[in-house]
Amino acid sequence: MAHIEFLDETMRDGQQSLWGMRMQAGMALPVAPLLDRTGFRTIDLTGSSMFEVLIKYCRENPWEGLDLLTQAMPRTRIRGGMRSNASVTFSVTPDALMDAWMRQLNVHGCRSFWIYDVLFNIDKMHRLAKVAKEFGSEVAGAIMFTLSPVHSDAYYADKADKLSASPDIDTLLLYDTAGVLEKERMQTLLPAIVAKARGKPIEFHSNNLLGQSAKAYLDALPLGVSILHTASRPMANGPSVPSTEIMVRNIELLGHSHNLDKRLFAPVAEHFEKVGKAAGFLVNQHAEYDVLSIQHQIPGGMVGTMKAQLVQHGMSDRLEDVLAETAVVRRELGYPGMATPFSQLVGTLAVLNIVTGKRYSVIPDEVIQYACKHYGETVAPIDPDVLDKIMSAPRAKEIAANPPEQPTLAELHKRYGTDNDDELILRALVPEPDLQKMWAAGAVKTTYPYLSSPELDQVHRLMKLANSPVVQIMAEDFSLSLRRKS
Repeated sequence: MAHIEFLDETMRDGQQSLWGMRMQAGMALPVAPLLDRTGFRTIDLTGSSMFEVLIKYCRENPWEGLDLLTQAMPRTRIRGGMRSNASVTFSVTPDALMDAWMRQLNVHGCRSFWIYDVLFNIDKMHRLAKVAKEFGSEVAGAIMFTLSPVHSDAYYADKADKLSASPDIDTLLLYDTAGVLEKERMQTLLPAIVAKARGKPIEFHSNNLLGQSAKAYLDALPLGVSILHTASRPMANGPSVPSTEIMVRNIELLGHSHNLDKRLFAPVAEHFEKVGKAAGFLVNQHAEYDVLSIQHQIPGGMVGTMKAQLVQHGMSDRLEDVLAETAVVRRELGYPGMATPFSQLVGTLAVLNIVTGKRYSVIPDEVIQYACKHYGETVAPIDPDVLDKIMSAPRAKEIAANPPEQPTLAELHKRYGTDNDDELILRALVPEPDLQKMWAAGAVKTTYPYLSSPELDQVHRLMKLANSPVVQIMAEDFSLSLRRKS
């Protein structure tokens, strides 16, 4: 029997997958101290995409919110995540800006990091790990899993070997964004990774899109995994990870031990269920086994984006066609792993192919950058005919002739007009008008206003008088729907 550690994903992958990254600090602060006392090895909390969403759609300063949450959880290591070459912009980010992003997350209290790169630019991952070690932080080197003819056990063993060779990498993180890892494959994959891990602990993260990730976690334990990524039940399952509640029960039944205080599970779950329902977000999700999901391997959050894109074109009924096209585009582009940014690149290209009715007639700049290897070496060659179409796009010559620049930090300070690295990150992340609206909104709210307020009580009284179960409130940049409890 083994001792199993848990990493909490409630406030990072849980809300990213179910709430579209719109969790404001005040939504979590009331129970952050409870999560801190639960006994998690690490609490995953933030990433650059969340910063962008908080600024653009919630008008909340993410640095202020991060400070509030890290200060509320002093006992537990707080984790931040980043893609090795593009955490601050969707495209390719200069190394100096990536290093500044890593340092500022440490300054604001993060002491654990997972660093990933779907194309495995190992040198960049190692460089960021070294920056994290300036602060004594823990670093997990991520092995982003995907199914394809070229992603063999030997391929992943090689990446594990190169990652673990750095003394700045503390753990290896097997990350299954599509939740497709099953026991048969794990029985060869995990031993291959463990053999190259140099004794470093193995973490496992699997999004429960097919409803099989809890079983995958259990199958992984005898094969060398000792750290599981889970979330409070309302924020778990579906496109999120398995629930902490069920995984603790499962490992106890199998005779394993853990450090979690189960008495704190219920109040945390009750809080997030209440907040999620009040805000109109998804909670308490489940998923069914769908073979098409194995073929396209689109992460759950991206499916929602595809639906929105099709709605804009009046083609909501074509989702199944888009998902099937995604599987074909992924093969033609050389089987990139389906995580940011490539899940977005492949998915958006599939939508364009369906919407236009002519495949590869519209080529986004990022796809050209990928074909030009600005993101790194492709895992497998791009289909020759498709590569010809990409490089025949109007902007292809210009993009090919202008590889990603590498300005110094001083040059970036001058470019963005600030010597403050917190502000530099934000200015690089979003346009100035979004920052102005965020700053105009004032300080971060420390409570979530829709849970209890005189205004909400008045709304419920009006709903009762009108004998209506639903009311919708709309204003500029804001829409809220409320449903009366039966």
